[in-house]
Amino acid sequence: MVPRVDVAPLFGPAGRAREAVDRAIAAAARDIGFLTVVGLGSAAPLSHAARAALLRIFSLDAAALRCLWRRKFEPANANVYRGFFPLQPGNVTSKEGIDLGPDLVYGAAVTAPEDPLREPTPLPEEQQLPGWRAAAADYYQAMERVSRTLMRSIARGLGLEEHYFDGAFHQGLSTLRLLRYPARSAVELASCTDPGVWVEHRGERRYLTGAPHTDSGFLTLLAQDGVSGLQARDRDGLWVDVPGEDGALAVNFGQVLERCSGGRIRATEHRVIGSPQERCSIPFFYEARADALIRPLPGETQASFAPFLYGDYLWARITQFVEFRGMERHRQPTGVDTSRRRR
Repeated sequence: MVPRVDVAPLFGPAGRAREAVDRAIAAAARDIGFLTVVGLGSAAPLSHAARAALLRIFSLDAAALRCLWRRKFEPANANVYRGFFPLQPGNVTSKEGIDLGPDLVYGAAVTAPEDPLREPTPLPEEQQLPGWRAAAADYYQAMERVSRTLMRSIARGLGLEEHYFDGAFHQGLSTLRLLRYPARSAVELASCTDPGVWVEHRGERRYLTGAPHTDSGFLTLLAQDGVSGLQARDRDGLWVDVPGEDGALAVNFGQVLERCSGGRIRATEHRVIGSPQERCSIPFFYEARADALIRPLPGETQASFAPFLYGDYLWARITQFVEFRGMERHRQPTGVDTSRRRR
């Protein structure tokens, strides 16, 4: 069962209540790698109306959406990493969505034309979706605040100074992703030759819309729409449901945090089971700067892995996913100079 934690004390002063939440988060990170957090209050706009305001992006007509497509799908477009990706029939994963970067909030100060990880995000025109940009920027900033607060709790749980991780995320690569999983038709499913698309769930044969995977980086916050489907694999190898509710976020951890912590935090495999209902979700991936140096945390064996730059790792990792596959050549590793770079 996925733990449910009221994190309201994290936004207050140090004390026994906050320490109890730190212990609950540390236990969830160690035991299953997933939790549901509630008690966010005004710290995050998580109502049905707030989600609906962001998901209006899927109401754009086909021509307007095509202007936002990644170059992989529309060669005339400049954007490589950010932007919209359409459905790709024939794969286990069946979803469409858009990836929004930090320039949504911070503008040109966080972009760099030579690095696709830091490219500007293509956005719909204001007249196409009035108020959408402002709503997306507000949500992005709220998820940054929540992520920063959770990472400070994680630092305390690992016995580190609570601000240990802060610097790595200053002007980082965090992504706000808006996703739609349509119900899959029999014809579309027949085009998927991978037998992994079918699973048994509670004695029934079901199809997947999200292939089993672990997340790449540090921390993921997910707002769900109430349509079931998200599952996490527990230590016994069983798939358990990750419930969704208004005002709550599902939280899970990525491979970088698992590696840095020597396995004290778990990057847990998860998947999405399909249903006759369309499913929408809003993940926020809390990502470090491209030049952040990743190395074992204090107290871990420093020789357990060679330090690497987060951007180099992220590009190699994400291009394994279907919506990024084939983009490897668009970014070359920048390499590590440990004498000059710091985490």
